[in-house]
Amino acid sequence: MKETDKWEDIKNSFPYLDILEKDPPISKKHPKQPMEARAAQFSPFAALTGYEDAIKEVSRYTEEKISLEEEAKNELDQELQKIEQRTRAKITIVYFEKDPRKKGGKYKEIQGIFQKIDREKRILFLEDKTKISLEDIVKIES
Repeated sequence: MKETDKWEDIKNSFPYLDILEKDPPISKKHPKQPMEARAAQFSPFAALTGYEDAIKEVSRYTEEKISLEEEAKNELDQELQKIEQRTRAKITIVYFEKDPRKKGGKYKEIQGIFQKIDREKRILFLEDKTKISLEDIVKIES
């Protein structure tokens, strides 16, 4: 089979082959769209809006709050009494922070300067305006 015969077979198989080499038509009415706008039409489509966020939220890890034994509670209370006697005591607190969206939470460690304890409301205050519930505290070091 000759080269020209092959080319004729290809031409017959693809009827639009003649326009393959031509430049695309340019509109006189509509200006060419910028590249950014052209790319936007091919952006991914999320059929289930919020699904990914919901999956991440469900899989996010939270811990259960540990309930302290009486001995540990007494030790914490003694440490709090010592801290109250000192002025501007620098302390490190480990406490449980409840998760706003799920059951459970996480344990956090914070350092700061002790300001006061409101025994009635059971809240510890640091100088930087941080408030920590006494029920959430598991460890205090000064």
